[in-house]
Amino acid sequence: MKRKNIIIIGAAGRDFHNFNTYYRDNEAYNVVAFTATQIPDIDGRKYPSELAGVLYPNGIPIYSQDQLPALINELDVDECAFSFSDLSYEDVMGIGAIVNAAGANFTLLGPKSTMLKSKKPVISVTAVRTGTGKSQTSRKIIETLLGHNLKVVVLRHPMPYGDLNAQRVQRFATVDDLKKHDCTIEEMEEYEPHVSRGNIVYAGVDYAEILAAAENDPDGCDVILWDGGNNDFSFVEPDLAVTVLDPHRPGHELKYYPGEVCLRTTDVSIINKIDSAKEEAVQIVEDNIKSANPTSTIIKAESEITVDDSELIAGKRVLVVEDGPTLTHGEMKLGAGTVAAERLDAAEIIDPRPFAVGTLKETFNQYSHIDNVLPAMGYGEQQLKDLEETINNADCDAVIIGTPIDLTRVISINKPSTRVYYDLDEMDGPNLDDTLNDFIEAHKLMAVNTQ
Repeated sequence: MKRKNIIIIGAAGRDFHNFNTYYRDNEAYNVVAFTATQIPDIDGRKYPSELAGVLYPNGIPIYSQDQLPALINELDVDECAFSFSDLSYEDVMGIGAIVNAAGANFTLLGPKSTMLKSKKPVISVTAVRTGTGKSQTSRKIIETLLGHNLKVVVLRHPMPYGDLNAQRVQRFATVDDLKKHDCTIEEMEEYEPHVSRGNIVYAGVDYAEILAAAENDPDGCDVILWDGGNNDFSFVEPDLAVTVLDPHRPGHELKYYPGEVCLRTTDVSIINKIDSAKEEAVQIVEDNIKSANPTSTIIKAESEITVDDSELIAGKRVLVVEDGPTLTHGEMKLGAGTVAAERLDAAEIIDPRPFAVGTLKETFNQYSHIDNVLPAMGYGEQQLKDLEETINNADCDAVIIGTPIDLTRVISINKPSTRVYYDLDEMDGPNLDDTLNDFIEAHKLMAVNTQ
């Protein structure tokens, strides 16, 4: 039987995982190309033969997504598999219409076809949008489990933007490992908060191999924690699913793919940031949870903010630097840095756009909803240089660093700066402690750990 010609539409993450788990060794399919978007310089490369397997001795080319209609025609494509996250349903089906108009089928692979099964108990932390607060939720869960003397190994959603062979399986145990693996700012923002607390993080390209390595980590492993990216669902089948929602974007939990999948399959729904959101917005989110997933436990939480040096903010003209993806495809207009500036009475949050250079100018043009905040873009060396120059050009008294990493470690800032930190603080009612106690008891984890 003739193999179906497939294009996988992605952004250097979920797309590779879908290939590895569903298509790689499946002789019914012939993956003729990946297309890529969002990530600079990923197109024009190849998914290497060493990762692609015996059916693809020459590897698989990666093209820009804007070439999709022509590729469907030129490569006689039967089916396109949409494989990246945090797009509105309108945008997803817009891509579907392009695919159908070119003559091919449009496919969305689900958890049954792509989730791996672990030998260890698994907790997944996902979200309905980028920037809801997954990171502080993951940290809170890990700290609670560590309090029970359990060894937790983190699997992070992939961000392999460099040498894919070298990134096949990555282990991060120290901040020095971030440099060793040539991490981008986006990767450091996710890995550094974990490794700085002494947690082991695995990431990379081939998650079957990554999962096996994590389960057999030399420092031990009692629990796997899936730390999700964007609003994607877990790559590993969870025993306890936790999904974070953001009342700053009420209603988005039912309008963005695949975030609604996370909501409809979660055991625990956390409504975060209730301290900085409107009461009516919190209620909309809560009502939508009850409608979409009435059996889910609902936890309400604040995103508690602290700063290194409040004197650099009060009464000062400040430049606020926030997490890049949260502002760009996450469509947020503010983050923790902005909240800190407002609460600590900054005299002014300056507009960074007049000072932007190079790729930062392009980012502001592409994401026109961003105004008085600077996204910490750092997918490559040029973006890092442009970020540094933009910050140093800015006419301000101080810089508020609202990203999860110490930016001064990777760029030189020529003015005073202070970091903002944020942690999950649960309100009265259902809470993670009780949920995790039930999880520990159900899996007899304390008995396993104390033998």
